Order: sequence, then C-alpha cells, then structure tokens
Amino acid sequence: MTTFEPIDIDPAASDAALRLIVAECFGVKVPTFQGEGPSCGHPALFIRLSRCNLSCTKCDTKYTWDWDHFDPRKESTKQTAADLVAWVTSSPVELIVITGGEPLLQQARLVPLVQGLLAAGKRVEFETNGTIAPVPELVVDGVRFNVSPKIASFGMDEAKSVVPTVLEAFAVSGRATFKFVASSVADLDRIAELADSHRLTPVWVMPEGTTADEITATTRVLADAVAARHWYFTTRLHVLAFTDARGR
Repeated sequence: MTTFEPIDIDPAASDAALRLIVAECFGVKVPTFQGEGPSCGHPALFIRLSRCNLSCTKCDTKYTWDWDHFDPRKESTKQTAADLVAWVTSSPVELIVITGGEPLLQQARLVPLVQGLLAAGKRVEFETNGTIAPVPELVVDGVRFNVSPKIASFGMDEAKSVVPTVLEAFAVSGRATFKFVASSVADLDRIAELADSHRLTPVWVMPEGTTADEITATTRVLADAVAARHWYFTTRLHVLAFTDARGR
C-alpha cells in the first residue's frame, strides 16, 4: 500500500501549478449534511482530497490511498483553487468540509483555496487525522479542525497515528475539536489517556460502524460511559440517512 509525505510547492508558483489532488466533490447537485462532530446535521459541501499518510485497516475511504485495490488514475483528478471556489460558490451552502484521505498533506496548496472560500463568506472545517500540524495561514477565523487521532483499535500503529507534538499544537490553537472513533469501553479508556496526556479538549466520541444497526449497537455500548466522562457524543448521520452511499 502506498502512502504519501506532505507535498511541498514553490510559493511563487502560478495558480495553474497549485492543483490539488481531489478524490471527489459533492453536495451541490445532490444536497447533503455534515454527518459527524459539532456541525452534525448542518448543510455542507464536501471537498475530499486524495492521498493519506496512514493506512488504517478500518478506513472507509480507502479509494483515496490504497493503490493495491484502487487505481489512482480513476480515483483522483487535479483541480485548482479557482476551480474549487467556483464550484463552491455555485451553492448558497455556508459550510465547506475539506476531508480526505489526509487533507493537510496538501496544505500549502490549500492556502489559496481557503482564502478564496473565506472571502466568499464560507466557513471551513477540516477533517484531519492529527499527524500533521497546520500552517499558520490555515489557523484563522472561519476555519475549524475536526482532529480524529486513530487509536490502535482502528487498525493503525499508534507510533505512526498519534503524534504528541501535533496534537498539542492543535490543542493550543483554540480551533480544534478532538473526535475519536470507538467501539468499546476499553477504547474510551485509551481516549481518556490521550486526552489527559495532551490536554485535548473538547472530546467527541463517534461510534464505529458502517451500517445503521452497527452504529445503534455501538452507541448503546458506549453511551453511559461517554456520558459519565462528560464528553460529547456524535452519531454518523450520513450512514443513518444515506446507508454510507459514496458522495452523500
């Protein structure tokens, strides 16, 4: 399986050269919602970038990085910030979710996109695995980070997926929410260790599952223990509403 390091660019490069590697964009022709976290239920447009620096076995977007099973030539296109701003501004929806893959691999190329989105009156949420610190140009008013560190039960070696200095940088930014996928009370104990060690707050817990039945069952396993810790709980609205259909 192929993963990727952050993509560096010449800051003097032209807009045409600042093309982002995009897996898919959706929410304009067929409206949808942010399905997870603090903005769950808000109308949203999604820009899903391709490529990731992790290879989690329970990942539900492997078409952004697993080239043993997917063809990157079929699963991605290259688009400029101007292309994406034009697409976004064709809709009145305010919330733009930039996800992946791992979007911060391409963050230098994201700066002009985010600047264009903010200038158009949009607000931006990044969905990130928390292994790459954001550049200062992205830590600005109108931008939030939903940081989702991957614990061992998600099928990733924490030596790669938990980067303390990066988590702490997000924590002090004042612009981050920490959203963990969990399937058991033991997972909550590990989340508590990370939250205490790196001063991660606020903590949101999301039940693992790719079907409505799985999410309901896991919610019932976790609910009392999450409530006892005074954490936030989020469902996976897109799975409940759209059966995890791609592009919804």
